[in-house]
Amino acid sequence: MPRSTSLRMRNKKKVDAKNSLENYAYKMRNTIQDEKNASKLPADDKKIENAVEQAIQWLDNNQLAEVEEFEDKMKELEGPCSPIIAKMYQGAGADMAGGMDDDAPAAGGSGAGPKIEEVD
Repeated sequence: MPRSTSLRMRNKKKVDAKNSLENYAYKMRNTIQDEKNASKLPADDKKIENAVEQAIQWLDNNQLAEVEEFEDKMKELEGPCSPIIAKMYQGAGADMAGGMDDDAPAAGGSGAGPKIEEVD
């Protein structure tokens, strides 16, 4: 493989890793700052906010980092974010399930479809 192709592939991986981290960090920041989600987050839990802000600052200061550094930083950010976001969405799922109509058919069960009768 020519050296230029190898360099292009390496640069693409680097850009992809950087973009993934950047997108995740800003998505998490927007998620926790959204008023609908803020009420679902524990009031005393600043870990996620601190981790997001640190990741954004790190990105600003390390634009030329290597692929492995971006990937490591992504894992570092996912550590505190994943459990909290999962709890937040579990709470949303419970709220949605509680609002279901009692007359609604159960998931996977036979619904109120047409009755088919035999005709002679």
